Amino acid sequence: MKRHHHMPFGAEFDGHGAVRFKLWAPQASEVRLDIVHTQGKTNAPMLPTGEGWFALTLAGIEHGTRYSFCIDQRISVPDPASRYNPQDVHGASAVVDPHAFEWPDASWRGRPWEEAVIYELHVGAFTQAGTFNAAIERLDYLVRLGVTAVELMPVADFPGKRNWGYDGVLPFAPDSSYGSPEDLKSLVAAAHARGLMILLDVVYNHFGPEGNYLHVYAPQFFNPAHATPWGAAINFDGERSRVVRDFFIHNALYWLEEFNFDGLRLDAVHAIADDSHPDIVDELAAAVRAGPGHHREVHLVLENDRNEAARLIRERGQPRYATAQWNDDVHHAFHVLATGERDGYYRDYAQKPLWWLGRALAQGFGYQGEISEHRGGRARGELSAGLPPSAFVNFIQNHDQIGNRALGERLSALAPDPVQRLETICLLLAPSIPLLFMGEEFSASSPFLFFCDFGPELAHKVVQGRREEFAAFERFRTPQAQAGIPDPGTEQTFLASKLNWSELVKAEHARWHTLISDLLELRRRYLVPHMAGSTHEARFAVDGAGLCVDWTLGDRSRLHLRANFSDAAWANVAAAPGDILFAAPAGTLPGPLPGWSALWTLEPIRA
Repeated sequence: MKRHHHMPFGAEFDGHGAVRFKLWAPQASEVRLDIVHTQGKTNAPMLPTGEGWFALTLAGIEHGTRYSFCIDQRISVPDPASRYNPQDVHGASAVVDPHAFEWPDASWRGRPWEEAVIYELHVGAFTQAGTFNAAIERLDYLVRLGVTAVELMPVADFPGKRNWGYDGVLPFAPDSSYGSPEDLKSLVAAAHARGLMILLDVVYNHFGPEGNYLHVYAPQFFNPAHATPWGAAINFDGERSRVVRDFFIHNALYWLEEFNFDGLRLDAVHAIADDSHPDIVDELAAAVRAGPGHHREVHLVLENDRNEAARLIRERGQPRYATAQWNDDVHHAFHVLATGERDGYYRDYAQKPLWWLGRALAQGFGYQGEISEHRGGRARGELSAGLPPSAFVNFIQNHDQIGNRALGERLSALAPDPVQRLETICLLLAPSIPLLFMGEEFSASSPFLFFCDFGPELAHKVVQGRREEFAAFERFRTPQAQAGIPDPGTEQTFLASKLNWSELVKAEHARWHTLISDLLELRRRYLVPHMAGSTHEARFAVDGAGLCVDWTLGDRSRLHLRANFSDAAWANVAAAPGDILFAAPAGTLPGPLPGWSALWTLEPIRA
């Protein structure tokens, strides 16, 4: 089976043995196509076709042919819609024929979202080889663990050999340090062969700081009326923004159609500046629902600090726009309970973390219009109690919450084992969609540090910026302490972040793996069958350090959690009817709950 998403820009085979090259360069007076192919080198003028477009069609171009655009005889740039840049972001692009890859997964139609157990991974740090092909070798392991969805951190071409992926500048090109486009397609197909969904993290709020040439020949790609942490905002609502909006909508459709991904995670949509209606997030979602989402299960997940419930609304049980949102409220409450930290955004949860956790588990968002002290006294969030639990992706750890710490510590380095164990039990058996960050399942000891590979001048600025950022924390107030923060630009920082898979055979790590595998098997067997059609028909109560949450699931069965977040026994715990689904410590029964313990029960379908 062949898959191809047609794009109105970039290099496209026309189906008749020729390739059409097309570039939007409204600031350029002249564009020439530089190309190296089997017949030699070609340097040919591209024809202006109006509205800032330049185009040229050539016959005899083969898959893999290198090309670039020369702007006004002064600078050579890669194709911003390059499907592959084998020599990094400053080099020439390569023509890719999507029909050269034969897909073996023609019958794949995805999986219902209620079945999702997400495993977030960084391709470069997931394995020692750090490639798409090496990741394939670990898919069977993820299936045995109980994972049903793999989420890749961004793979769009970034500068250098190592990066988290959020500094991408060629959004259509898988980074060559991980492999070729065909290698990424092989990873997707291998996931589907094992029944795994595979999602991709994409970044539509900014371009990275190195290797973006759009400002040279298409400054209209940016709107200086909106200031962002990265400079002028991407132009989604100003003059000539239609081309820009189409560029990113096609990007989303390209990953879903040409690479057959099962969904996308849209990074930090709260950082997208767009005053138009519909804004780019809603328009993109509508295009996905009307396109690939019309024929198969396709899921859109948002990161959105604004807690906008309107983006998650359902129509006849199906998402109108986004499928789900990463639920930072759950993480922040869990983290405060586990560590007692109160810096930064954690101060919003410091006074009553268990209440915030209960509300987020029962109703979705914690902040549903309340004042956020961390955000300068502004109201944050919208009412979310009417949304289904599956509209929220909950987690105890992810790349942000580990890697944005100065030393990249995982929770296992910050919290006592009983606390982390209890939180894991609460996470994995709650009805919302759970997410694990790579290595969490065996309590990996390796940190996940911030790493990048910029040129010397920018690399120095990154080091200084990191030190200034953390100088506000008591632990890093002195220059000596700041000097201990790992340099993001060194290869060693990246290598230290790779998972050490040999830890799996060690007893303390194997115990964690067994716990999580057992919990996910319980989730699959006893929880997922009841979840379709669930709404947030739930209630919660806090009694000192005790938490009660009761959910009504889609088939009207009821799920009950009783959890004790303290050292002392909880004597007056409310009754939890139904059959015991899980009790920790083992043997915990209804009645007084020991310290740091949980009891899950499942009540049969109610008439």
